[in-house]
Amino acid sequence: MSLLLGDIAPNFQIDSQKGNIDFHEFIGNSWVFFFSHPADFTPVCTTEMGRTAQLAAEFEKRNVKPLGLSTDSVEEHKQWIPDVNETQNTDLQFPIVADTDNKVANLYQMIHPGASETAAVRSVFIIGPDKKIKLTMTYPMNVGRNFDEILRVIDALQTAEKYNVATPADWTPGKRVIVPTSISTEDAKAKFNNVEEVRPYLRYAEL
Repeated sequence: MSLLLGDIAPNFQIDSQKGNIDFHEFIGNSWVFFFSHPADFTPVCTTEMGRTAQLAAEFEKRNVKPLGLSTDSVEEHKQWIPDVNETQNTDLQFPIVADTDNKVANLYQMIHPGASETAAVRSVFIIGPDKKIKLTMTYPMNVGRNFDEILRVIDALQTAEKYNVATPADWTPGKRVIVPTSISTEDAKAKFNNVEEVRPYLRYAEL
């Protein structure tokens, strides 16, 4: 059965280079950027792990914990991380789980047989403090993720949840949001700034 938005993210216990992880305990009261990789010591993965490490302060600012996954072992992770740090000029501190038996990759449907029978594709799960799946994205093995977009969608998810709004196409922080149809224009004007009614169903506002 596919994992759907709004589902509770399945829990698991697994080892990492930072020690054993119980996923729900790891989430705690934070958001989580959970992302998979085909293998250690591979070029695209090296750049992505490095970029995640470079953005540590940006994730922390948003109360987001990165958690990587590879189907290689803890020892291989420990040997690979110095390469990531050296080639990407960073200091990788977040955990990378060692899913050597594909237990978690299969639980989260990260193995796509049409791409590979054993390697995980580049899956992304954004999970909230309520343990629910907020967003999923899947990239093929030969295409690196856009981390500007990952931060943008985290901002959008957190803004939408905090203010009970929606975000329009290409929204970034500071731009106008959309008033949900469940809120009347009168109530919107009392709650938000500079409400503009373009259509009865399309109303913009400033936070």
